[in-house]
Amino acid sequence: MGLLDSVIGAVTGGQPAQGGAGGGLGSLIGMVSSNPQMLQAVTGMLGNDGEHGGLGGLVSKFEQAGLGNVVGSWIGNGQNQPVTGDQLTQVLGSGTVANIASKLGVSPDQAAGQLSSILPALVNHLTPNGQAPAGGLGNSGELMSMLGGLLQKQ
Repeated sequence: MGLLDSVIGAVTGGQPAQGGAGGGLGSLIGMVSSNPQMLQAVTGMLGNDGEHGGLGGLVSKFEQAGLGNVVGSWIGNGQNQPVTGDQLTQVLGSGTVANIASKLGVSPDQAAGQLSSILPALVNHLTPNGQAPAGGLGNSGELMSMLGGLLQKQ
């Protein structure tokens, strides 16, 4: 079993994740499953082999942009602080957001908005003990496989 499988089991109590207005993992799954290209974009960002250097690299980018407290809240055990699409564009760079938007077939603003909805919850669920795994979250292929398996269980 991989990291995400363990996280899913802990979060859902071993039950399949359900969508709903309450948010949480079910809503996250619903957002990602309705747009597989977003799943690919997010795993590319969080994977150790991604252009940002995985979760550790992403955290560094947030810190450099003065938003370390925001990404830290996603990893920590407290409430997740929100991030705006504009802030994500500042952190990731307009070129990265434009590339993601192109893959999704939406405007850069729409892509950044979608990412701002998905990224905090996903990082939160991938770091259930309030800290990032020392070895990162795995490469993007491993993350894609784990998340794809989760979507098939839904």
